[in-house]
Amino acid sequence: MSIFQETATDPEIHAQAVQMAKATAQTFDLSKMGAGIGAGLVGIGAGMGIGRIGAAANEGIARQPEAAGDIRGGSIILAALIEGVCLFGVVVTLLIALG
Repeated sequence: MSIFQETATDPEIHAQAVQMAKATAQTFDLSKMGAGIGAGLVGIGAGMGIGRIGAAANEGIARQPEAAGDIRGGSIILAALIEGVCLFGVVVTLLIALG
């Protein structure tokens, strides 16, 4: 007799199977919610980091206008690195939710 036939004939086993299915579905929903929260936190952190880079670059250019090219180049590289880490974080959180 297969497990499906036992489940169909025994109400206690059927109730346990339904309860396990509901628990699995609930866990999957929570993992999706956690992935959404994680991706949001990564995006907020990246936005704050890039904002601080921009603020510091503007302040540095205001203090030493002759170094504007160097400051601008460095801030663009740092912003690109932060965006790369942000993209990596979002991909990891989504892979965890789908895995």
